[in-house]
Amino acid sequence: MKSSAPIDRTLTLVVLALLIAGCFLVLQPFLTAIIWAAILCATLWPLYLHARKRLKGRAGLAATLIVLLMAVTVVAPFVIVGVTIADNAERVSEYVQELIKAGPPPPPAWVHGLPIIGDWAATTWGSFAHDTARLMEASRQFIDPAKKVLFAGGATLLGGILQLVLSIFIAFFFLRDGDAIVGRLHGAIERIAGERGHRLALVAATTVRGVVLGILGTALAQGVLMAIGLWIAGFKAAPLLGLATFFLSPVPVGPPLIWIPAALVLLSGGETAWAIFIFAWGALVVSSVDNFVKPMIISRGSALPFVLVLLGVLGGAVAFGFVGVFLGPVLLAVGYALLKEWAVGARSPAEATPAARRDSDAG
Repeated sequence: MKSSAPIDRTLTLVVLALLIAGCFLVLQPFLTAIIWAAILCATLWPLYLHARKRLKGRAGLAATLIVLLMAVTVVAPFVIVGVTIADNAERVSEYVQELIKAGPPPPPAWVHGLPIIGDWAATTWGSFAHDTARLMEASRQFIDPAKKVLFAGGATLLGGILQLVLSIFIAFFFLRDGDAIVGRLHGAIERIAGERGHRLALVAATTVRGVVLGILGTALAQGVLMAIGLWIAGFKAAPLLGLATFFLSPVPVGPPLIWIPAALVLLSGGETAWAIFIFAWGALVVSSVDNFVKPMIISRGSALPFVLVLLGVLGGAVAFGFVGVFLGPVLLAVGYALLKEWAVGARSPAEATPAARRDSDAG
């Protein structure tokens, strides 16, 4: 009997390892949605508790209200843009075809003055301006790659929207059964890391809320404000450019990549007043959200270094698709905050930050 004990333990560990591997393989296609759902729930948990208290403890109804809020703020903008993409694409296609048929205007005088390439650029430009057939022939070699890029981008966008919808669906159950989930997590943390594990979990929750509100909230605000400004200026693709601003928001100096070209397009079309308006709107309204609001919100959680934001955006997009643009910085921020907390060692409860104490009370 005694000799069989090590064999029993070994078999138990093997079966447990196989079970864990099997669960991972089953859940692997949904890991991104599950992680994002957990992050959204951790961010909105205080709001859920407030809603549940107002609704006299009805957890299902409170979870439904929070999920609807997620859908309106996160998914609805993509649906609106998706409805208008076809119309925008048709308008762009017609505009490009008209430009090709009409041919470019003659090269301006400053092209001749360019160093080294001035004469060659002016000659090539002039040949295309007077030979529309040659221009159409030269443009055909770019049409097929452009179509492939558009199809790939559309597939990525559709996949990202489906992930968002799935994550919001999962978030409903995380919120509704949140008390039981939090209780089990606290029990597991207690067994693994003791009191310090609870403090690290509190740091992680505080960081998630600060970074998500800072990055995702800033991106939503900048995307909406950019779309409003472009719509006022008469841009028919304002929703699409607002979506582009939303995705570029986490990237340092991202939104100016939208409003500066938009202002230049208006300026080249002779609409100087509207060009000045877009430039002022982008610099004073859209970019002010990034320069003032984001640092104030993120500072409550974790002051994430510039390089980690950049690596989080790029690496997250590669690893998780377009949802990773926001998921990547959040994960790096949590890891960075936990590493700092672990490095400085244990602190007494009196030394906890005010934000951490507030979140502890809310939880």
